[in-house]
Amino acid sequence: MATPEKKVPPSPEADRKPGYLWSLMHQKCARCRQGNMFQHSNAYNLKQFMKMNDNCPACDQRMEIEVGFYYGTSYVSYALTVALSVSTFVAWWVLIGFSVHDNRFFWWLGINIAALLLLQPYLMRLSRAIWLSFFVRYDPAWRTEKPDHTPRG
Repeated sequence: MATPEKKVPPSPEADRKPGYLWSLMHQKCARCRQGNMFQHSNAYNLKQFMKMNDNCPACDQRMEIEVGFYYGTSYVSYALTVALSVSTFVAWWVLIGFSVHDNRFFWWLGINIAALLLLQPYLMRLSRAIWLSFFVRYDPAWRTEKPDHTPRG
């Protein structure tokens, strides 16, 4: 006589909703927050850093909802760079200070430009993740329900 197989219930970790900020910072799918948006995880592989998956590998959500969908990310990228520049300006002002008698402002400007140039590949990917999250919401039933692939318009 064969013993019946015991069904193992899913762990609480599997059903836990991943955090919104964590999924943005790691460029995860907005619908399931599990699958990677980009084909390569390294943002500094400059030949392939913007190659996206057509669909999410975990939930099959289409990454480009319509043609030219990611043109709006320029606004998000601009907001991110302004926010970063303002925060470095305030930090520099509080920690080091500015003066009209020396060139501390130009030091901040050079360091800020260098930081923006170094962070630009990551910021471009982050802006795409943020933009997609504006239009695709987290679906707690993503494992059982198929994503909506109807075109907008």
